[in-house]
Amino acid sequence: MLDIRFIRENPEKVQNSADKKGYNVSIRQLLEVDERRRQLQAESDKLRERRNQIASQMKGGKPSPEVIEQGKAVKDELSRLEADYGAVDEQYQSLLQGVPNVIFDDVPEGGEQDSVEIRSWGEKKTGAIDHLDYATNRDWLDFERGAKVAGAKFYYLKSDLALLENAITQFALNKLIAKGFTFMTVPHMVNQRTMTGTGFAPRTSDQSDEYSIEAEDLSLIATAEIPLTGYHADEIIDEDRLPLLYAGLSPCYRKEAGAAGKHTRGLFRVHQFNKLEMYAFTLPDSSAEVHEQILAIEEEIWQELGVAYRVINIAAGDLGAPAAKKYDIEYWSPVDQSYRELTSCSNCTDFQARNLNIRVRRKDGLIEVAHTLNGTAVSLARSLVVILENYQNADGTLTVPEALQPYLSGREVI
Repeated sequence: MLDIRFIRENPEKVQNSADKKGYNVSIRQLLEVDERRRQLQAESDKLRERRNQIASQMKGGKPSPEVIEQGKAVKDELSRLEADYGAVDEQYQSLLQGVPNVIFDDVPEGGEQDSVEIRSWGEKKTGAIDHLDYATNRDWLDFERGAKVAGAKFYYLKSDLALLENAITQFALNKLIAKGFTFMTVPHMVNQRTMTGTGFAPRTSDQSDEYSIEAEDLSLIATAEIPLTGYHADEIIDEDRLPLLYAGLSPCYRKEAGAAGKHTRGLFRVHQFNKLEMYAFTLPDSSAEVHEQILAIEEEIWQELGVAYRVINIAAGDLGAPAAKKYDIEYWSPVDQSYRELTSCSNCTDFQARNLNIRVRRKDGLIEVAHTLNGTAVSLARSLVVILENYQNADGTLTVPEALQPYLSGREVI
């Protein structure tokens, strides 16, 4: 959520940013409702003051009929105003929640195809077979039985592929711990305040990606980012504790609504997968620097795994509501001979923290809203796709990347 004072002072900037992101919002309407809300608040405050004055006149003796009548009239009018205020405030909150974060000046304009490559790394490989065919032939992956027990796009990992997933997790986790991240497991369900506060607001109703629990104030998490954001809700963090760096491991549950046209074969896009997420709470003036540090960690992981990739600066039309800027790492697919999305990292500035009342106490005592950032260390299902495509051998075996061998009992080939 944006600061309404910032919106009042920068209406054109906020509207222009929302338009570039593709969100159908009207800042003019929001400000009109905001003005009406403030007027009703001011009128209500005056009536409460008048009510208190009348109450003081009634003390110490029997009030006159005129005073009694005035008190009744004020009570009735205040009741009407409070009802009007409640209706207007509900509209105001709905409109305010629909406004996405303002993008940074260096975010490219346009849609997904307009994202800008910053750099690339590694040698592009060729000649691989599809990961689904490869893993199914090895009896490492079973979508058929996954569909039998849960539905389409659910699966079982088996044998060495399951062990490989664990190896990738341990490799990435050890790296994050060495970088100063605190390892955390997280709740797999969160309440609506946390879900909404994190900013998972779809552009349209048919794009909602979360599984909700019927008759409960709970939803399954789509990423550990959500419960990690809520961890410090309604708290004030002292400046000298920042940045706070967390590594959250969790399953991720997604309907994959709005994914039509995306690459969906096999493990690339599924309804449940495991992910190790980086999360940071920072001072406002250091979030840009931390964003670059998170990106550097993501690159380091895939360089050590020996996989070719590129870094892209995501265009405005492909950004979600919370992000002011986002980088994606896309790996080179030897099967498709093209780049495919692998990881992302976003600077959400104060958007999420304002929603959940997460603040910083400066050394001089000043209180301000914190900044939050998130980044994928490893998304395990997709990471398996990458390893299977890049390290398969003609004889049907799989070479284990050197960085993962210590986590697979030293095995070089599986």
